[in-house]
Amino acid sequence: MKIEIWSDVMCPFCYIGKRHLEKAMALLPFKNEIEIEWKSYQLNPDYHNTDNESLLDYLARNKGMSVEQAKQLTDSVTQMAKNVDLELDFAKSIPANSFNAHRLLHLAKSKNLQDEAEEALFYAHFVEGNDVAQNEILLIIGEKIGLIASDVEKLLQGEEFSHQVRYDIYESQQIGVRGVPFFLLDGKYGLSGAQPIQTFVEAITQAYNEKTV
Repeated sequence: MKIEIWSDVMCPFCYIGKRHLEKAMALLPFKNEIEIEWKSYQLNPDYHNTDNESLLDYLARNKGMSVEQAKQLTDSVTQMAKNVDLELDFAKSIPANSFNAHRLLHLAKSKNLQDEAEEALFYAHFVEGNDVAQNEILLIIGEKIGLIASDVEKLLQGEEFSHQVRYDIYESQQIGVRGVPFFLLDGKYGLSGAQPIQTFVEAITQAYNEKTV
């Protein structure tokens, strides 16, 4: 059975949802029969951080709220993340265009390293406060997960995997994805958002049982 996940590295709920799914998978006796495939999605495809904007300033401007309200919003997400042992640092996080990060994910997918790349990009953005729109950061991440440096350099100097990123986004539009994370179970059942662990367990079990009847 396959679980497809539309996600953006800029989305904290995608990181939390990843952890919820992993904890749910650990409880499933048939977990080794499930294939996970990450799909590209951009929350703000036109955004480029040309003015060294902080995440709090970005959220305040984008959501029409004060910086203090944006901080309160991120504080609640930080607490939610702590419940699954994630230490997010929104004060350090740098808002960025994630297109090239998604291209790196597709390169990693071609080498069976997609999950490692997804985790490393989330960690770089939300924990270390690295700018994942910068080629040098993506090169470091690529090498860290086991990609060949020359392959990553070639990717970043050209347009390789751009079509795949755009096609993932096109697919999301075709199936009505309005936000991420979005989980598609066995091509039939959709779950939107960082659902509770038990919800994942029940939904995946139901989809698996229907497939194996």
